[in-house]
Amino acid sequence: MADPNAVTNQAPPLQGVNFFTQDQSLGDALLPHADLAKDSTLTAIGELAGSQEALSHALPANQNSPVLKTHDRYGHRVDEVEFHPSWHWLMDKAVGFGLQAAPWTSTAPAPHLTRAAGFYVWSQVEPGHGCPISMTYAAVPALRTSESLAAEWIPRLASTQYDVRRLPVADKSGVLAGMGVTEKQGGSDVRANLTTATPTENGGDEYLLTGHKWFCSAPQADVFLVLAQAPEGLSCFVVPRVLADGNRNAFALQRLKDKLGNRSNASSEVEFHGTVGYRLGDEGAGVRTIIEMVAATRLDCVLGSAALMRRALVEATWHTSYRSAFGGLLRDKPAMRNVLADLAIESEAATALSMRLAAAVDASEAGDEQAKAFRRIALPLAKFWVCKRTPMMAAEALECLGGNGYVEESGLPLLFRESPLNSIWEGSGTVNALDVLRALRRPESLQAWLTEIAAAQGADPRLDAAVTDVLEALSDVSEAEAGARRLAARMAACLQASLLVRYSTPEVADAFVASRLAGDWGGVFGTLPRTTPFGSIVDRVLP
Repeated sequence: MADPNAVTNQAPPLQGVNFFTQDQSLGDALLPHADLAKDSTLTAIGELAGSQEALSHALPANQNSPVLKTHDRYGHRVDEVEFHPSWHWLMDKAVGFGLQAAPWTSTAPAPHLTRAAGFYVWSQVEPGHGCPISMTYAAVPALRTSESLAAEWIPRLASTQYDVRRLPVADKSGVLAGMGVTEKQGGSDVRANLTTATPTENGGDEYLLTGHKWFCSAPQADVFLVLAQAPEGLSCFVVPRVLADGNRNAFALQRLKDKLGNRSNASSEVEFHGTVGYRLGDEGAGVRTIIEMVAATRLDCVLGSAALMRRALVEATWHTSYRSAFGGLLRDKPAMRNVLADLAIESEAATALSMRLAAAVDASEAGDEQAKAFRRIALPLAKFWVCKRTPMMAAEALECLGGNGYVEESGLPLLFRESPLNSIWEGSGTVNALDVLRALRRPESLQAWLTEIAAAQGADPRLDAAVTDVLEALSDVSEAEAGARRLAARMAACLQASLLVRYSTPEVADAFVASRLAGDWGGVFGTLPRTTPFGSIVDRVLP
């Protein structure tokens, strides 16, 4: 008789895989911009990300959500958020690797591309703690609007020391940043904000804020960029949690959001009652000032979604490489090979586009106007398309594990719950599609897109035909807003195809163009053309 306690036909734990060195698609995406294959920090991040130690922290951080503590035992308001030790372990590693604001002060070559690769790899461990890391990274370009505020905050934002002490910035070894933008009545329509900012008697850039924020990201952070209505209109303010004299700023946390996913991370509602803020940029220029933070955060939304795709793909490929059914390994079954190959090209296309965007940040920082124009159009395109594709891919990867993927211990439910998030944060799909239309009003944006695509011109007639379709669609602007999503999807897919044609294997590029541009695709994963070389595509996932 069979032993009922014997465990057979189960995949071993996914550990001991270096998430950087064994990711061929990431290597191919990085190489055109910088040779980082032997980068010691990225190799260390990849090794730790694939270790049992890292995996042991991912689920506990999510299973033990942060807890709001509004008052101490004596009744004093403290407005603090308490986190599980696993959260602090993840944050300490992320900050220690310089995945927050370190690239802005680095003198190393390609610092933003290197950081993007590290963020992509490390986010595969646990995505929730990426929020404060992203907010900190994104705050720097906005803070540079003010020389004095930049000098006060950027060195500590860029520090690789994770310091949770509630102290004035001058007394801390490292700080984190958050954001307070949206309100109940407006959401994405930030010009409808009601929070007011009144200049103080001290003069200068000091104001007192009164109002609320419906979504305050990373409420445990040390400093926030906040939008409020000043006398001359909507303006941006730097709001510290602790003032220079050591007193706590008025920052009343009302509750933490009970979210679908992202449960390791705290998102809050906050009220301001005479809260001290320091104006960043001119009065009335709030949107123009904070847009730099939004742009950097959107990049991390793309990177985070690409990371979710990659981790879901690796889990599906790992499981099917060890699980047998109907006389053979699942990975070797024709129908499953089609699914895995389809997931693989979706993931690789997202990775290639996200790294191209990160390389454009490095070029923009060096003063490249072409790179700036490319970011203006490519960021909303990528944010719309990559983030929109992630939930479908996470669901399909989960299904590859069957019932095993539906239980929390597998980690796939965590990925699935997280998958819609980046499509919502920093502008939902429609907002980003409309931002594409706004970018297209500037001739240099369309030209930047065309210049990037033209690098692959003539390599595949199907790609050339798709570009022609886009240009024909742009000639009819009568229904531009109604067709914004269709246009954004097509332009993003063309951009991905151009990158794959130039930098990936012929098999991957052909399968992507045939399915995503030429229409030889069933619209769901696992419907690639039968002539696709499934084996060589799947083999790239896990050597």
